Order: sequence, then C-alpha cells, then structure tokens
Amino acid sequence: MRPWNYCTTQFADRLDSYSTYQGSRTWSDPGAFTDFVGFCGVFVTAAFSFSGTELVGLAAAESENPARSLPSAIKQVFWRITLFYILSLTFVGLLIEHTDEQLMGNGSLINVEASPFVIVADRAGIIGFAHFTNVVIMLSVVSIGLSGVYGGSRTLCALAEQGYAPSFFSYVDRAGRPLWATIFVLAWSPLAFMTLDTGGSIAFDWLQSLSGLAALFTWGSICFAHIRFRNAWKYHGHTLDEIPFRAIFGVTGSWIGLIMVIVVLIAQVSAKISFTPGIC
Repeated sequence: MRPWNYCTTQFADRLDSYSTYQGSRTWSDPGAFTDFVGFCGVFVTAAFSFSGTELVGLAAAESENPARSLPSAIKQVFWRITLFYILSLTFVGLLIEHTDEQLMGNGSLINVEASPFVIVADRAGIIGFAHFTNVVIMLSVVSIGLSGVYGGSRTLCALAEQGYAPSFFSYVDRAGRPLWATIFVLAWSPLAFMTLDTGGSIAFDWLQSLSGLAALFTWGSICFAHIRFRNAWKYHGHTLDEIPFRAIFGVTGSWIGLIMVIVVLIAQVSAKISFTPGIC
C-alpha cells in the first residue's frame, strides 16, 4: 500500500530538476555539439523532417494567381520552420541533457516516451502531455501523408507528360486530378504496417535515410537550377525587375544552400563510415 503522499512526493521530485534557473546550463554541462559523429548522423533525419517545403512550387501550378499566393506561402514556410523547429528544439536543448538515459535508453523509433518534449513535460509536472504528443504526431503524420500523395502524384504525372514515365500516368480526370498517378502512390501506403514487425524499425530507418538523402539531392538541384537560371537570365539581357518574385538572398543564398547540402552529404557519409564496424 503506497503512502498517502506518494503522488505528491513523485510530483515534487519531477519538479526538482526545474526548481532553479536553467539558462544555458546544459550547453556547458555536458555541453552542446560534443559528439561530432552523432551530430553528423542526424543530418539525414533533419533533412527528412524539413523536406516538403518545396511543395509550394508544385502548388503554384494549380493556383489561380501564383504571383500573389506564392510569395506569401513561402514567407509562411520560413516563419513556421523558425517557430516549430528551430525555437522548439533550442528550448528542448536548454532543458534536457543529450546524455540523459531516459532520452537514449529504449532504442525505439516509435515510442513516444523517448521524446524529449514528453520527458521535459513529465519532469515539469504537465500531466497527460504524452497523450497530447501522440495526437500531435498522428495529425502531423496524416498531414505528411497527404502532402506526400499530392507531391508524388503531381511529379509522376509531370514525368509521364515529358516521356520519363509510362504515358498512362499522365491521365487527368475531370476534376483535374492525376488519377492513375495518385492510385499508384497510394498503393505504397501498406508499407506503413512494417512497424508491426520486430525488424520494422530497421526498415523504417533505411526508408527514412533514403527519404532524407533524396531531400538533400532535391534541394541541391533546386539551388543549382536557380543559379543557372539567374546566369542565363542575365546573359540574355534581362533585368531582375522583370522577375515577379525574387528569392530573399538571391543567388548568394542558393550558393550557400548548395554548399551546405554538399557539406551535409559529406558529413553523413563520414558518420556512416564511423558507425560501420570494421571501417577505420
């Protein structure tokens, strides 16, 4: 029989770690960016998480007024990434050590209890936050699935129209939807059930890595295409005033993005070599 003050004691113990001013304590002890190999190893996961923002370009093709809607959509993507990714991860890094055993202990890719957000909320005494995180993850996964079907079907349809895929994928129904391309993309959805298998986490890790690397190649291609476009635009005597929407950082931003993609790819390969047994 537990004592009457058991829950109160457990709650007080959880709050004890946040009963004093935190500041940047975790960035000095145990420190930030202390494991270079691990730091490089998460680049693909980060690329997988950030990918999808390029879909605004596909959506512009089906917009009534792309010149008006596209700039606002791009600006919203920037602020959403800053708010939901950069700031939230910075705050979590200030509240929990990267060496925390609860963060690293279970080794599961799908256990919400290993989420740093859940750990921080639990220690802060926020009851039921794990269930809330599950709901957020579920809604996010549905959103990602919808955007994946949208982007995959439109890309496959465009490839078919240019002769790089079977021609029947170019069929568009009366509602303007690439029917066969959409059905083909949806047919791969049962792969989600691989997580029910004991080795499903390994297969998921491989698919996530492939998706992340594909995102890096996609963004590198976008940056390179923008550089080549601006050079050709200038070569043929056009001015920037003729372009309805210009990137904020221009060609310089594309060069920085291309170089960063190359650096991330090199770092990822280095991390894989370091993690592989029998290689250096």
